Amino acid sequence: MATASPPLISSPNSTSTSFRTRTSLPTCSFSPKLLRPLASFSVKASRKQVEIVFDPDERLNKIGDDVDKEAPLSRLKLFSPCKINVFLRITGKREDGFHDLASLFHVISLGDTIKFSLSPSKSKDRLSTNVSGVPVDARNLIIKALNLYREKTGSNKFFWIHLDKKVPTGAGLGGGSSNAATALWAANQLNGGLVSEKELQDWSSEIGSDIPFFFSHGAAYCTGRGEIVQDLPSPFPFDLPMVLIKPREACSTAEVYKRLRLDQTSNVDPLTLLENVTNNGVSQSICVNDLELPAFQVLPSLKRLKQRVIASGRGEYDAVFMSGSGSTIVGIGSPDPPQFIYDDEEYKKVFLSEANFMTREANEWYKEPASASATTSSSESRLEIPNEM
Repeated sequence: MATASPPLISSPNSTSTSFRTRTSLPTCSFSPKLLRPLASFSVKASRKQVEIVFDPDERLNKIGDDVDKEAPLSRLKLFSPCKINVFLRITGKREDGFHDLASLFHVISLGDTIKFSLSPSKSKDRLSTNVSGVPVDARNLIIKALNLYREKTGSNKFFWIHLDKKVPTGAGLGGGSSNAATALWAANQLNGGLVSEKELQDWSSEIGSDIPFFFSHGAAYCTGRGEIVQDLPSPFPFDLPMVLIKPREACSTAEVYKRLRLDQTSNVDPLTLLENVTNNGVSQSICVNDLELPAFQVLPSLKRLKQRVIASGRGEYDAVFMSGSGSTIVGIGSPDPPQFIYDDEEYKKVFLSEANFMTREANEWYKEPASASATTSSSESRLEIPNEM
């Protein structure tokens, strides 16, 4: 005798029905206790096997996503790019012990990825990372930035953070400063945008001189300790390639500045450098870095590396220079390192990455480019982090 199809199975001829689940969501009205008799009933009626598939990733997940769309923002995944100093002049020493500088900073496409989620904790952030040696406590600039945000705004929100680290430290690339700026931007978004980007930029100088730069749109002329940021249009095409070569040894910024002698720095006007690079693009004569000489005293092998890159490049690079206080050597004009980097045992463990210049749109954070994952080394892909950040 023919019977009607059960209400939870759409047709006697159905061969698959999916039920999916999601944690922390309202439970489905369907009762699992009804599953066996309903399936058995359908088999008798149609003499076709009905397969009940339990899949935790579809229907109820879609319900959960719909719920998330209606709820306040609770999680973010952000790109945290690093920077290079196209030129870096040290113009004097201040009474507070810091040095005055004048530099063209520019964001590049190498960067970390950071995931932020609201935490149920009302007392502590929790930070994890993919590499050993990175502090995950209050020494980390991410945690410092989140503490600063709560101090300034009175917010009581804490976060779970995962840092996928690709930018080496001790490299002169501002990776930790970028992480801090990204954390401030994320905290503000996850608190409903309590303050302006200008306020975030102003506050950020309290925990690091390079952090305010990342609140520019990606290219800026920076003075003072680096915290005075003049936003600029990028003077470079975004398809201009570069290669980053960082030896295993890091340069201590404090040690580099200790060896700096102002009477041995360049005497070229930084505004002249800025005008030349704006009008003519990058060249070796523009890429002045007053910290190269003391950095080469700290790490003599770094001077030899730069000289070899220039000699082996045979004009392939428009400019070869050290970024920041080192120890990264940048070659602009080609994404490829010289062959000796692959051939010589001395350079088997250097960090290598190609990169491009990039910027961001107003009211948005930096977007991860498709090529951002192209980080390699000359032997195996590796990233070793010293016990500081």
